[in-house]
Amino acid sequence: MTDVGRVVALGASNLTRGFQTVVATARTAWGPDVEIVAALGHGRSYGGPSQFLVRRLPGILDSGLWRRLESSPVTPTRGLVTDVGNDIVYGFSADRILSWVDDALARLGGVSDDLVLTDLPMDSIRHLSPRKFRATRAMLFPSCRLSFAEVIDIAERVNAGLAELALARRARLLHLEPAWYGFDPVHIRPSRWQEAWQAILGVSCPVSRSRLETLRLYAKRPEQQWFCGLEQRTEQQGSRLPRGARVWLY
Repeated sequence: MTDVGRVVALGASNLTRGFQTVVATARTAWGPDVEIVAALGHGRSYGGPSQFLVRRLPGILDSGLWRRLESSPVTPTRGLVTDVGNDIVYGFSADRILSWVDDALARLGGVSDDLVLTDLPMDSIRHLSPRKFRATRAMLFPSCRLSFAEVIDIAERVNAGLAELALARRARLLHLEPAWYGFDPVHIRPSRWQEAWQAILGVSCPVSRSRLETLRLYAKRPEQQWFCGLEQRTEQQGSRLPRGARVWLY
């Protein structure tokens, strides 16, 4: 198994929901001193600010994660670029989204030659009925006014572009399996978190799910956020978890 000292994870809701699985898997695979540096959050955008309920976050590319990486000691790093699809329903073009992903891969390439890029769950999305699409859009992305046909068209172009970026940036392209999804076409089912995130991380090992650690990670504040319109800043010093691993959130 490749030795990894740090995992840098970029993503949105799927990464947020499965983050304890990511941490537990990394800790089991690479030991209790592994570092997890993540920019995540429900509805997170790569290039623009995003808001979920009363919390607003900066775009991943504008976060303090990059300053952290620039100032960190050199260590074997595995970079994960996931959850690209949110920016489609925010109304950004395929070209703009792909340029943001390319920027993220280029920046990660400065600290690692071990990169993983996930594609979009196209099989799950294509099989949506118009009625289910409208229900999903209303629940998850109420501000979106794109039609189903428009979303599919942009998603297809983004997905094709991701394959090209993976090749150009020498990243491993990970296909999101249809079996990982249920009624919700864009969020991995909890029962499949371990299978999915271990595939993305490129390891296979038994891990235990900890509800307490899940809550601890979910409640941890990122470096910068706006809550009910008020800015909150939290210095990231690498919180050490009781079970092992250090975590920085941006």
